[in-house]
Amino acid sequence: MIHLKEKSIAKKFSNLLYFKTKTNRYLIYLTTMITLLAIPTILNAQKNWADKLGFPQGKKVLLFHMDDAGMCPEANAAVESYIENGHILSTAVMMPCPNAVSMIEWAKSHPSADIGVHLTLTSEWKTYRWGPVSDPTKVPGLVDPDGKFYHEVPEVVMHASAKEVETEIRAQIDKAIAHGHRPTHIDTYMGTLYGSAEYVKVFLKVAEEYHIPANVINLSVPEVAAKFRQEGYPINAEVIENIGEYRLPKLDNFTSVPEGSTYEEKRANFFKRVKALNPGLTEIIFHPATLTENLKTITGSWQQRVWESEIFADPVVLQFFKDEGIIITNWKEIMDRFERKSSNL
Repeated sequence: MIHLKEKSIAKKFSNLLYFKTKTNRYLIYLTTMITLLAIPTILNAQKNWADKLGFPQGKKVLLFHMDDAGMCPEANAAVESYIENGHILSTAVMMPCPNAVSMIEWAKSHPSADIGVHLTLTSEWKTYRWGPVSDPTKVPGLVDPDGKFYHEVPEVVMHASAKEVETEIRAQIDKAIAHGHRPTHIDTYMGTLYGSAEYVKVFLKVAEEYHIPANVINLSVPEVAAKFRQEGYPINAEVIENIGEYRLPKLDNFTSVPEGSTYEEKRANFFKRVKALNPGLTEIIFHPATLTENLKTITGSWQQRVWESEIFADPVVLQFFKDEGIIITNWKEIMDRFERKSSNL
């Protein structure tokens, strides 16, 4: 069906091209019909991904995602609390970490939750570390002299081939499946899979082959591409082209819950960030963990993580979402909508 907006555009094309001779009128008729057929595609390309997936137009649709499930008992406890209370449903498990399997076993008894795999290729903490799921002899470029993953992303890019990266991320997904849970999505710990154009290819390839959506950002919007380029990601024409050809749903934007020197400041900074977002589908990551002395030995960011285990159960925050007309979603809903609308995307 051609909508009124599409008819209006077609009429303008026809008026511009109209000539009075019979031959030219025939050519104009053909041109107009071709234009009409092309208009839905043109208009759809201009929509953000929230609109494409059928969310109300002009809305901010936010996917709040709990990173680092499986890293430690404190992370698992915070994730489980949010999901059991229905505040946040979306998380992803770091399969190389010591508490990953217990998180996967818990996930199997909570089928409504949106639980993916947080593809992990780094191990940044000083004393609390992990290494590959796959046979280390098959991925030597991912292993540092201590037998663990490298601490930082540039070290991974310097040492590991795209083939080794593919071997390891497949192993992590397969481990979750082998334990009886099919991930609802995949994403990348510390952004490592955006560390090089070759890694991006592997990330997209694996997502499509498993038919599991990845946290892929629509970089065809120049402002969005520029933002991530300024943050240090090697966003070049090849990466943008590869993402343009990716066949699963994408995000319009991606950010995180900001820090604060107090809980109240952190909450205010979060409100400011959300208000500054454009309409569309944005994923916002955070790292909740319950407070223990053990958590303090793992990471210097423990206070931020503890506050992030509280913020999305805060009545002030929940009221803020209502007042701002925020729509909250998760990867399961995104994929359900995508499957229903995929013939038109």
